[in-house]
Amino acid sequence: MLRLAPLAARCLPAGPRRGPLCLAASRGTIARSWPPAGDRGPLSRQVRAAASGERAPVLKTPKGTRDHAPAQAALRERLLSAVVSCFKRHGAAAIDTPVLELRETLIGKYGEGTKLIYELQDQGGELLALRYDLTVPFARYLAMNKITNMKRYHVAKVYRRDNPATSQGRYREFYQCDFDIAGKFDPMIPDAECLKIVHEILSDLRLGDFLIKVNHRQILNGVFAVCGVPESKFIPACSTVDKLDKVPWEEVRSEMVGEKGLSPEAADRIGEYVQLHGGLELIERLLQDPKLSQNKLAKEGLGDMKLLFEYLTLFGITGKISFDLSLARGLDYYTGVIFEAVLLQQENEHVEEPVSVGSVAGGGRYDGLVGMFDPKGRKVPCVGVSIGVERIFSILEQKLEASGEKLQTTETQVLVATPQKHLLAARLKLISELWDAGIKAEMLYKKDPKLLKQLQYCEDTGIPLAAIVGEQELADGVVKLRDVATREEVDIPREKLIDEIRRRLEP
Repeated sequence: MLRLAPLAARCLPAGPRRGPLCLAASRGTIARSWPPAGDRGPLSRQVRAAASGERAPVLKTPKGTRDHAPAQAALRERLLSAVVSCFKRHGAAAIDTPVLELRETLIGKYGEGTKLIYELQDQGGELLALRYDLTVPFARYLAMNKITNMKRYHVAKVYRRDNPATSQGRYREFYQCDFDIAGKFDPMIPDAECLKIVHEILSDLRLGDFLIKVNHRQILNGVFAVCGVPESKFIPACSTVDKLDKVPWEEVRSEMVGEKGLSPEAADRIGEYVQLHGGLELIERLLQDPKLSQNKLAKEGLGDMKLLFEYLTLFGITGKISFDLSLARGLDYYTGVIFEAVLLQQENEHVEEPVSVGSVAGGGRYDGLVGMFDPKGRKVPCVGVSIGVERIFSILEQKLEASGEKLQTTETQVLVATPQKHLLAARLKLISELWDAGIKAEMLYKKDPKLLKQLQYCEDTGIPLAAIVGEQELADGVVKLRDVATREEVDIPREKLIDEIRRRLEP
C-alpha cells in the first residue's frame, strides 16, 4: 500500500536511473519528488497537503450564501428591474452607503435582531460591523448630511448571522430593496403611498394572491398599557407578539409569562386584542372600546389608522389590506404605522381562509431614528418599505423551473455567421458595424465555424436573429437575415440591414 512520507522525510538525490518516486529516509515510505517546484499541478498540491497534515481546500460557498448561475442572475436582474421601475415611477432617487458601518451605529436598533449583527475585529482603531439592513444606514446618512427632506430608494446586500432556511429564500447575505420618504408631511399620506407601492409591485410580479397586514405601534403600546404591562416591557412584549404569525397563541402567551415576566392576567388580556383582524369596521369598534378609548396612545394610533384606510380606499386597494393587531415587527425603531405583505396559498377547496406562505415585504414609520444620530437630537420623520426580493426570487425560480421556460441569459440580438471558410474578415467587419450602431451582437471565436454550429448556438442561447454573410452575399451586396425561431431567411441590402434589424426588434 502506498503511504505518504512525513514532511520532514528526505528524498534521496535523483540519479540518472531514478524516476519521479524516491525512497524516504525512514519507515520505507514513498514520497513524490516530481514534478519540480514551480511546475506542480493541483494533484501535487493535494499530495503535499496530505503529507503535511493540511486539509485539502473545500469548494463550497459559506453557509447561508449562494452563487448565481447566468440564468439565475438574469432572473434576479429582471426582478430588481421591476422593483426599481416602480420606485422610480413614484419619484425616488437612488443612494448608496458603505457595506461597513461603525458598530455603535447599528447596536441597539434591532431589538432581538442585534445578536444577528456581524461584528468585525478592530480595524485600525474602529469597531465595525456589516450592515444589518438599509434603514439604519439611511438614517445615519440623513443625520450626517443634515438632510430633512428626501425620497430615496436603495438596492444592496445586507448581512445577518442567522441560521437561515435557504429553501425558503432566507440567507445570511441577501439583497434588500428599500423605498423611504423622509420629511415632515401631513399625516398618513406618505404611509399610504408606501402601501400602494407594495400593492403595485406584488400585482405586477403576479406571484399569486397576497395580503398586506397593517398595524400601529401606538395601538400596540396602548393595548399593552391597558392590559397592565409596564412601559419598560413594551418592546420585549412586542417582540413576542411578533411571533404570532409563526407559532400559536399558547406558545406566545407562555413566552410572555415565562421569559418576559408578564403576569398571566396581563397576557390573557393582551390575547383578547392581538388576535383581532379586520378593516375599517374594526377600527371603528376599537375607537369605542371602553379601555382603549381612554388611552392617549391607542386613540392617536386608531385615528391614524382610520385616516390611512380612507386614503387606501381612494387608491382602491383596501381589498388586499387587513388591520391585524398581531402584527408587531420586532425592530425597535418603529414608532407608527407598521405593515407586512404575505403571499397566500389556498391549500384545498375545503379551506375557507387562505394560509400565509411567507412575508415578501415589510416596513413602517420610524420618526425617532434619525434623531438618534443627530448631535442635537433633531428628528426627521420617515416611513418606508423593504421588498423581500430573496423570498420573491425563490418563488420565481420555482415557477420558472416548473414551466420549463428557457430564460435568455444574455441580451444578444444578432449572431453574425458565415457559411463558408476564409470569411473571418467579413464577419469582423459586419459585427463591428452592428456594434457601432448600438446593436447587441456576437460571433463565434473560430476562424471557420460550421454554419450548423453557429445556428445551433443561436437556438441554445435564445438569440432571435442571425446575420449570415457568405461569398454570394458579399458579391450581391446583401446580408441574409434569418429569424431563428421561424427559420425564415430574407436577403437584405447591406445599407438597409441595421434599419431592418431595429424594425424587427421593436417591442
